Amino acid sequence: MLSHHHLMQKLKRTIICLCVLIICISSFQSSLLGLEVTVNADENEPNWDEIVAGARDDMYANYLVEHQDKTRPADEIIVQAIDYQEADGMDVERFDPFSGAVNPSIKTDEIGSVHWEVEVDQPGLYNIEIKYYPIEGKSSSIERELYINGQLPFQGAATLTFPRIWENERDEIERDNRDNELRPRQVENPHWQTVNLHDSDGYYTEPYLFYFELGLNTITLQSSREPMLIEYIKLHQAEEPLSYQEQLASYQALAVEETAGFLLKIQGEDANLKSAPTLYPINDRTSPATEPYHISKIRMNTIGGYNWRWPGQWLSWQVDVPEAGIYQLGVKYKQNTLRGVFSTRKLFINGKLPFKEVENIPFYYHNSWNLNVLGEEEPYLFYLEEGLNEIKLEVTLGEIAPLLRTVEASVLELNAIYRNILMITGVAPDPYRDYQLVKNIPEMEEVFKRQSEILYGVADQLAEVTGETSDVTAILNTMAYQLEDFVKRPETIQRRLDSFRINVGGLGTWILTVREQPLEIDYLIVASPDQTMPKADVGFIRKAAHEMGSFFYSFIEDYNTIGNVAEEDDEVDNITVWIGTGRDQAQVLKAMIDDTFTPETGINVNLKLVQMHVLLPATLAGQGPDVAMQIGNEIPVNYAMRNAVVDLTQFDDYQSVEQRFRESAVLPYRFDGGVYALPEQQIFSMLFYRRDILEELNLEVPNTWEDIIELIPELQKNHMDLALPLVQDPQFPGEVQNLIPNQTFAMMLYQQDGEFYRDNDTESALDERIALETFREWTSLYTNYKLPLKFDFPNRFRTGEMPIGIADYTFYNHLSVSAPEIRGLWEFVPIPGIEQVDGTIRRDVSSTGSSAIIMEQAENQQDAWEFLKWWTDKDVQVRFGREMEGLMGAAARYPTANVEALQELPWPVKDYQRLEEQWQWVHGVPEVPGGYFTGRHLDNAFREVVNNGTNPRESLTDYIIYINDEIRVKRTEFELPLE
Repeated sequence: MLSHHHLMQKLKRTIICLCVLIICISSFQSSLLGLEVTVNADENEPNWDEIVAGARDDMYANYLVEHQDKTRPADEIIVQAIDYQEADGMDVERFDPFSGAVNPSIKTDEIGSVHWEVEVDQPGLYNIEIKYYPIEGKSSSIERELYINGQLPFQGAATLTFPRIWENERDEIERDNRDNELRPRQVENPHWQTVNLHDSDGYYTEPYLFYFELGLNTITLQSSREPMLIEYIKLHQAEEPLSYQEQLASYQALAVEETAGFLLKIQGEDANLKSAPTLYPINDRTSPATEPYHISKIRMNTIGGYNWRWPGQWLSWQVDVPEAGIYQLGVKYKQNTLRGVFSTRKLFINGKLPFKEVENIPFYYHNSWNLNVLGEEEPYLFYLEEGLNEIKLEVTLGEIAPLLRTVEASVLELNAIYRNILMITGVAPDPYRDYQLVKNIPEMEEVFKRQSEILYGVADQLAEVTGETSDVTAILNTMAYQLEDFVKRPETIQRRLDSFRINVGGLGTWILTVREQPLEIDYLIVASPDQTMPKADVGFIRKAAHEMGSFFYSFIEDYNTIGNVAEEDDEVDNITVWIGTGRDQAQVLKAMIDDTFTPETGINVNLKLVQMHVLLPATLAGQGPDVAMQIGNEIPVNYAMRNAVVDLTQFDDYQSVEQRFRESAVLPYRFDGGVYALPEQQIFSMLFYRRDILEELNLEVPNTWEDIIELIPELQKNHMDLALPLVQDPQFPGEVQNLIPNQTFAMMLYQQDGEFYRDNDTESALDERIALETFREWTSLYTNYKLPLKFDFPNRFRTGEMPIGIADYTFYNHLSVSAPEIRGLWEFVPIPGIEQVDGTIRRDVSSTGSSAIIMEQAENQQDAWEFLKWWTDKDVQVRFGREMEGLMGAAARYPTANVEALQELPWPVKDYQRLEEQWQWVHGVPEVPGGYFTGRHLDNAFREVVNNGTNPRESLTDYIIYINDEIRVKRTEFELPLE
């Protein structure tokens, strides 16, 4: 039994717990009451533009607030393009009425600007309409910047996009010799388009408004990417669509009759026009409900999916109806990606919005196929003309758009406050120290309180729009609750900075997730109102039979081989090619082989998708390919030592082929007088920086390493950091020997005329004075200036903790897609270097890449060489790069090693010019027998200095012994000269 003392202690603890519980419940109820007052004080929707306006001075919301009292005149002002005032940096070419246009037009190049003058009698806010023709360019969307009276009105006006129009290359979808349908290639079908200038990111669903003063105004279009023809520019007020009830009344007034007895299915994959080459027909084998269906073979039976997710993308179908009249529309769709949020589409019929209600058509989450009869319980009625009609569905953010731009503004403001806190606490604050953050950052509490209310409001609004709460609203509520708690307990902020940063990063991810609006379409239905719509899904028995059949055929079908398969007894020559990347890349390449390479050369190619770490075992077993593609820089020389790959210099036309690349791209594949691979990709570093933060700190972009040394203390004074390349992952996880020499050390070494090897690459040159001094300077950045050894540059760049850093230029692609909240706030330029006597700056930098090789065991090496020549040709590389970007978006922009091909890829002109400037300074790092020890032991020497304080010269000298020993061992093993 318990003693009296123990009973009393237990009773006390129970009473205390009850008191605490009562206090917590009371506090929670109070916060709920307070929240209810905050959110529901005004039953009308909040003015999101006023909320957003304070985040950035150059935002469109600011512009709207600034001009909210201005009128919207009904005047319509048309400026013919040929009446331009002047052009800067381009030769404007005049076209007489072109391709069906009414008036003459002008061609504006992808660089330079054109100016027009416009007389405005009624000052106010106008929409701007442009009629344009997407003349042939680099196959990407056209981009322009708009200036009014010499000023950029707001940030969105710097990224105006004008899409191209695409279609299937052939009317019928072709099949390979295994009865699988092949994805049709997308080609341009340009024609004149009329667009009102609008937000390319979709955050504003209405066209942009621009303020024009009384009298003479100038309009300037500055080219950023791609040429286009312009017929006219029009200032006007965009037409407001009627409501559905008003449209019904107009039908009745015109005595339009309902049709009867008609039902037509239009297969989704038969879309005739699309706004992007990514919107090709796709294959769905997950359900027997898909039309057409095959249990094991590939059928291009749907369209859209994850590729059809960005605001502004559209698909159109042609519908042939027997009589003019009233019809219903249905869409069989699958939307199994956005749980808790619906995917939204805007409907156009014959180029016009039928009525306001179809501006935002929701497609809700379902695991299986579903049929959306537009209008649901009371289906909408649509008027179609007799004969051909165009039905177009466009991605739009709809009611979620204002919520997205509000959260994006919140992320910007919270990141700014986070940086202010870091300036006081540092990245590793003392949890027991009082930093007096409320006193030192007077605006902090107000920002946290306001943003908490805003995020709670967004979460409630989102729940109201979607009809449910989910993980999508949970992220917003979590952030809002933390901010609310920061206001109540500001002394805990420094202890919870990490979770605060993670939550703000979660908001950034939330923006990306919700902004994407994927939707897959099986077919559309046009039907008379008296028709019964078909069921979208099938029963349990058919589903079970499908699953069993799919499992059975998985043992029979070869899903690793792409496209047509050549038989051994074919009369034409055959080669086998292994590719080591994704299925999408392989399918694009196979399509190019089948429609270009094989017809031109008569050589059949069996393309297989293979993990490249099995290449060596397969080669030793005699089961390897003739050609291996997209392999790491270290493989060609490693195989050449073993006589496993072909020396390409033995082919008569090798020298002419080598001219396609810079010497820096070929250098890693040179060995013992031969060249054992052709470069495919070449990647080098650029300097990325946040323009807004450097301006805020009044700092200049560094040009030299001296500038870097001066910049680091200024950043660290504000508890910010500089990012330099440090940890490099091997080509395959676990293969430590493939660690490449550090890129920062390499660029510093090459800028001082240093080298990694000497004496015909038989010995390390890192013990020379230049290399030792470079190593000391490199390590001093970490020992003296305490640069971080481990960091997440993409996320810290987004938050602004690392506003400047050196990274591979492909980081540009990542930021373009994954960091929408900082668009327009960052740039990249050539890396810093060493100033020369004549004032120029030497910016040498090393590179990495991938290559293609011919295996020594290939029976027909000449055919394999023909394939390599074809694959590395400029036109083929350009087509592959454009199709990959079309397939996967800007994140997949191809870093080709072909010099002429990179120029033809869809880079904005000013960004390509910076790349080209840096490419002039690129060095290739030699690959030598035993050279894998160089990167590994260079890193070991670095860690020894930084972690243990060892003298840099002694540390590097010690590890050079291991490097030279390994080089000597390998050269002895393969009977290579030691001098």
